[in-house]
Amino acid sequence: MNNKVLVELYVPLIEKKYEVFLPAGKKIGEIIILITKGLVDISNNYYQITNKERLYNHVTGKEYSRNQIIKNTDIRNGSQLVIL
Repeated sequence: MNNKVLVELYVPLIEKKYEVFLPAGKKIGEIIILITKGLVDISNNYYQITNKERLYNHVTGKEYSRNQIIKNTDIRNGSQLVIL
C-alpha cells in the first residue's frame, strides 16, 4: 500500500465534495482534525469545528473509529467518505 490514499470526501454541512489524499499511517481521529481545520480555511470560516465530527463510509454508512489507522480499514483509493 502506498503512503496515501485518494478519497472523495463529501461535506453535507457546506454541500461540497472534495478529492483528498489521506496519509495511510495516521489514525482516523488525527485525519478528522486535519480535515476540519482545512474545511474552516477553504470555507472562509463558514464551517465551524464542533469536535464531535465523525467519518463515515458514504456507501455503507459505516462509522470509522477514531483509533483506527487508515491502512487497517477498508478505506482505499476511490473510497467515498462523509464527514458529519
